[in-house]
Amino acid sequence: MRLLPCGSYAILVDLPDEAARRRFDRALRAARSTGFLADDVVEQVPAARTVLVRVRPGVEPASVARELRALASDDPVAELVADGELSELVVFTVYDGPDLDSLAQILGTSTDELVEWHTGSTWTVDFAGFAPGFGYLVRDEASEPPFDVSIPRLARPRTRLPAGSVGLAGSYSGIYPSASAGGWQLIGRTELRTWDAGRDEPARLIPGRRVRFEVAQ
Repeated sequence: MRLLPCGSYAILVDLPDEAARRRFDRALRAARSTGFLADDVVEQVPAARTVLVRVRPGVEPASVARELRALASDDPVAELVADGELSELVVFTVYDGPDLDSLAQILGTSTDELVEWHTGSTWTVDFAGFAPGFGYLVRDEASEPPFDVSIPRLARPRTRLPAGSVGLAGSYSGIYPSASAGGWQLIGRTELRTWDAGRDEPARLIPGRRVRFEVAQ
């Protein structure tokens, strides 16, 4: 890992791969929930292979470097930290997306099997990006489907798609929080508002939260 200064009050933790980044992000989030580093770290922002760690004004970022390194290693300190708990989010989804049939053909499966895999998988918000409230969801490794899930993005992204569109791309699933352009394969839609600036917590898809999709009745 590398610790890179980012302004006066932040450190960018650069991890070797996505798996290491997930372990570090989980450990730091859990550590903060139990009081470890809680007085020094005020925010963490995960991305694909990095975590931006913002410290409290007046705290020297270098002073927390040792603790951050311990959380990213096999140090016993990291092993003693339990995962923080976030309530599971259930997303009721209508599976009638414009790419559902064609994607099933690409994957060599049926639409029913594709929907069954999507609803039967346990998903976790890995990190946020692209737009406010957009969470990149990764599936539990135990949710292996009977087809290749390296899902291609659209050759020509749509210039506009509706808020609540549920899509797949690569190994990720996601919910578009607002009307926008997008190149993911759309398999369904939900009425759940994943971003609302008027709420106390605007984002529903917080990194680390488990998500389960269910067919809307």
